Amino acid sequence: MVPTGEERAQKAVGKAPRRPDVDRLRRTLEAYMLRRGLRSTEQRRLIVDAFFGSAEHVTLDSLLERVRAIDSRVGYATVYRTMKMLSEGGVAHEQKFGDGLTRYELADGDAHHDHLICIECGSIQEFEEPQIESLQDRVAARYGFEVHHHKHELYGRCRNCAAKHHEP
Repeated sequence: MVPTGEERAQKAVGKAPRRPDVDRLRRTLEAYMLRRGLRSTEQRRLIVDAFFGSAEHVTLDSLLERVRAIDSRVGYATVYRTMKMLSEGGVAHEQKFGDGLTRYELADGDAHHDHLICIECGSIQEFEEPQIESLQDRVAARYGFEVHHHKHELYGRCRNCAAKHHEP
């Protein structure tokens, strides 16, 4: 049986992204904090551990909720300042997906990925696609452009929302 175009496409593209190297990112953070003379407080460690343990793109509110389940004394400002420090230290990426929220994810250049964002339910699917990366490199080379970083976001409906939308 010959696979359909969609079946071939599913096999050829869009593999799940690699997990970030958390140990390397922790070392990066420690070096950044040492250079800047920043202390590693109990609350900062708690926030960092909760963030590093997150599998999804976290908002400040969701991270605060997770941290407060362990220590109710942690405040919003502490979470905000810690995430700002992680972003400035190159350990976290701030992501804005057009819904007014800022989300954070681990910033590991070796585990680069792109995003599919559902405009109905807000789900975010990460994927890697070597063909997209290769095409971007060729386009940049054609124009003599040196890429330092990029992001690729596709907005639409996820499989579940698309199915609901097309139900009779």
